[in-house]
Amino acid sequence: MLKTQNKKTIKVIELFAGVGGFRIGLEGLPGKKNNDFKVVWSNQWEPATHQQHASDIYVKRFGINNHSNADISTVSAKEIPDHDMLIGGFPCQDYSVARTLNQAEGLVGKKGVLWWQIYRILKEKGDKSPNYLMLENVDRLLKSPAKQRGRDFGIMIASLSDLGYIVEWRVINAADYGMPQRRRRVYILAYKKGTKIYKDILSLKHIAYWVLSDGPMAKAFPIVQDKNDIPIQEGFFELKGDIYKISGVFCGDKNRSPFQNTGIIYDRKVFSVRTAPDYSGKRVTLKNILQKDSQIPPEYFINDKDLSKWKYLKGSKKEYRKSKSGFEYHYSEGQMAFPDPLDKPSRTIITGEGGAAPSRFKHIIKTKNGKYRRLTPVELERLNMFPDNHTEGVPDIKRAFFMGNALVIGVVEKLGHALHKQI
Repeated sequence: MLKTQNKKTIKVIELFAGVGGFRIGLEGLPGKKNNDFKVVWSNQWEPATHQQHASDIYVKRFGINNHSNADISTVSAKEIPDHDMLIGGFPCQDYSVARTLNQAEGLVGKKGVLWWQIYRILKEKGDKSPNYLMLENVDRLLKSPAKQRGRDFGIMIASLSDLGYIVEWRVINAADYGMPQRRRRVYILAYKKGTKIYKDILSLKHIAYWVLSDGPMAKAFPIVQDKNDIPIQEGFFELKGDIYKISGVFCGDKNRSPFQNTGIIYDRKVFSVRTAPDYSGKRVTLKNILQKDSQIPPEYFINDKDLSKWKYLKGSKKEYRKSKSGFEYHYSEGQMAFPDPLDKPSRTIITGEGGAAPSRFKHIIKTKNGKYRRLTPVELERLNMFPDNHTEGVPDIKRAFFMGNALVIGVVEKLGHALHKQI
């Protein structure tokens, strides 16, 4: 009889935890948990608000033990348990840096933004910093800010490279791999010097093989190189200078980001290439996640008197408008689908999805009996692959906000499985 090989449980800390999408993706659903990952500490803090709704939901679902509801900037790295992997969907803000007179190393985020808290924790942990990182952000991070395309991402990956990590990234649209929502996000995996994966990457004849076929991202989400992209040998460049210099002069006068949707950095040497998804499996559509009409509260149906307003906001426009200061200007925008098609994955959920007020960006579907309605909190949860009623217990408008901020759990689940297999 063959012995079952013992699998190592990866100890995880979760920052900017929200309502726990990362955690469910890695640990599995209640009753179906795996032993691959275990969250040993988490932090969730909503600034400028007394009620900590997201943290309350997190505690309700996962318990209070080892959960922190405090401003992460006030939490010392000594208070955070040693761990194997750090995860988090950190906010997209200004990542520029500035020198300070009273610090020898002289690099701080201008706004004290949350990316620098990740950097601080890694640095303060020193030799005990985690072996792996799994991070998520909006895909525009690769091209921000507008006047220095790619600067923010360049600062981030150069910082991690200086701390001894190999970093790979990929923009993944969940719907491209059969999931129910068109949600493009950049996912980042990092591997610390000394780990098996770090050594595996360096043993390859060409580092491009890792991101195109051999790494966990390529295993979980197969890709092909975009035929219109540059040859592989031309996809290399180096990030030179200290972080302060990168912040000040990055991109030069080109105003074009050098970072494509797929890439890797080792010792400040970057390989970046444009790729396309390679998937032919089952696809989930908006129709597949809908609740029965009999389950829909009356307030989610559109009143006849409001229908024209919804159609106007969704429609194309070419009109003159006047600002509050009296400035007149020509305004135009294209048409959006009305109602949303049921035979395709949904559009990206936004944080303003909740509430009955007519909106250009909220989802509207047409029922079998010809009525129009908004999506319910449960349907929004399903589009992110959360269990039904995961966010129950707070106002519906807040539940929608949380789903607009969340990630698609299926992406994390597949990444986690592939990563653990290679670890």
